[in-house]
Amino acid sequence: MFIRRLLPEDAESYFRLRLKALTTDPDAFLVTYDEAKNNDNPIGEYKKSFQSEEIITLGAFEGEHLVGMVTLVRETRRKIRHRATIVAMYVDDEKRGKGIANALLNEAIKMAVNLPEIEQIYLTVDAENKPAKELYKKLGFQSFAVDKRAIKYNGQYRDEELMVLFLEK
Repeated sequence: MFIRRLLPEDAESYFRLRLKALTTDPDAFLVTYDEAKNNDNPIGEYKKSFQSEEIITLGAFEGEHLVGMVTLVRETRRKIRHRATIVAMYVDDEKRGKGIANALLNEAIKMAVNLPEIEQIYLTVDAENKPAKELYKKLGFQSFAVDKRAIKYNGQYRDEELMVLFLEK
C-alpha cells in the first residue's frame, strides 16, 4: 500500500470510491448517495479540487486501486488560517483492519504540520462511530463538544462529536 496526493486523473476512481462510501457508511457523511450521484459534474469538480492549494486529498492505493481517502481543508479567512479540517475520511469496507485509515490520517497530519500557519486540525465524527473515535483519540484528537441532533435524515437525528488536534511545531 502507498499513499499520495490525488491528481486530476484520479477523479473517476475517487468518485467510484466515494459512491461506495455513501452506500456502505451513509451515516458517516453529510452528502447522500443520491446527492452525489445526481451532481451535474462530479468528476470535473474533483479534478478541480485536486489542483487546489487549500484542499488536499490523499489516497491510499493497493497497486492501481484506490482503497482509502481523506481530505484536509485549509481555512482561508485571515483570522482562522491557523486551522484545517479533516473531511471525507473513508477506507473501503473490504480493506479495513489493515491500518490504512491510520496511515492516511498520519500522512494528513504530517502534511498539516508542514503547511505554514496550520496549528490545529478539526474533524467531526458520528457520535456513535466508536472505531473512528478510538482511532482519532489514538492519534491525539480530543473531543471538545457534541452537536446534538446535528444531522436529520429520513426523520432520524444523529449527534456529531467535534474533535481537535493541536499540532506541535
